[in-house]
Amino acid sequence: MNAEAPDFRWGVAMGAHQSEGNNIASDWWSIEHAPDTFVREPSGDAIDGYHRWAQDMDLAAAAGFTDYRFGIEWSRIEPADGAMSRAEVDHYRRLVQGCRERGMRPFLTLHHFTVPKWFADSGGWLRADAAQRFVRYVEALAPVIEEGVEYVGTINEPNMVAMFATLATGGPDALQAGLPEPDPRVAAAMVTVHRAARDVLKTRWPHLKVGWGISVQDFQPVAGSEDVFASYVHPRDEYFAEVSREDDWVGVQTYTRVRIAQRDGRPVEVLDDTAPTTLSGWEYYPSALGGAVRRIAAVVGEVPIIVTENGIATVDDAQRIAFTREALDSLWSAMKDGVDVRGYLHWSLLDNWEWGDFAPTFGLIAVDRSTFARTPKPSLAWLGQQANQRPRP
Repeated sequence: MNAEAPDFRWGVAMGAHQSEGNNIASDWWSIEHAPDTFVREPSGDAIDGYHRWAQDMDLAAAAGFTDYRFGIEWSRIEPADGAMSRAEVDHYRRLVQGCRERGMRPFLTLHHFTVPKWFADSGGWLRADAAQRFVRYVEALAPVIEEGVEYVGTINEPNMVAMFATLATGGPDALQAGLPEPDPRVAAAMVTVHRAARDVLKTRWPHLKVGWGISVQDFQPVAGSEDVFASYVHPRDEYFAEVSREDDWVGVQTYTRVRIAQRDGRPVEVLDDTAPTTLSGWEYYPSALGGAVRRIAAVVGEVPIIVTENGIATVDDAQRIAFTREALDSLWSAMKDGVDVRGYLHWSLLDNWEWGDFAPTFGLIAVDRSTFARTPKPSLAWLGQQANQRPRP
């Protein structure tokens, strides 16, 4: 792994809403507290990351990580339409400052699934002025960016945002073939918003490296399904990867493989009931990472790849280390074969709220939900050491 190279990003990732707690002005807070939803447990205080960020950064830096990906919560910056919070802007500015003081490079995510409730209630991404509203929020982050940011991700998993829209509307056959096809209107809106934000960021701060992180699983065609394989994968991730050809980098976020077969002339996901699964219900398949970056590299050409998320939901930390070791081996193999990978950011630094409950534990650090005490797992030290132990390709 080229982790010894100065520009290789060796780090960890966290999401704002999943870790901060009490993001009461967001659309997800309303979803969590509505009756009869899929949410088994609301985020509540989450892991109190809003107040304990310095402790979390101390643990990441001490483990040896060079980069720290964290999100900015739009609903904190703009809790009401047009009402920007200078105090919250300064909060996130201090996070950037905290990263740099600890020798880590901040890696910003500007949107991670949540939006302000006022924005969602007025049409969300399908508003005619959605891009302009998002750009207005981005411009309010000037003090954060100018504190010393180089890498910015505009939208986390835009393909999943568009898939959520399909599920929400209950479109035809939304659940018949596994992952639903993204809502085309929301997918197009994601592209428009991303390009508008990127253009403003690059014009105002030319030094910034701007991209977005796409959910990219290791889709594999079952023998005989090759002719329908492209029709399945293109709308679900390769469409968004094609947009990344215009960017400074593309983020690949991988957790499992998905096998695609053909049924009545249509692509469908097929599951192996005998395959082991993780706490998230996904197939245990560590080498999915290598397969995912190879496939996306063929789409984006010379655009560098950064693994912006990879990990496993498990209570067995020895299994986490084994999974991550094999995932990194598959990434290393792809890099040896010429895939341009510039970083690996593990999901996640801490156990946190996983969009419905706290049960899927992805973290390198455990969190006591009553006291918020942080307890590093052996995987934290192990992964932190990998940057120096793996040779260059």
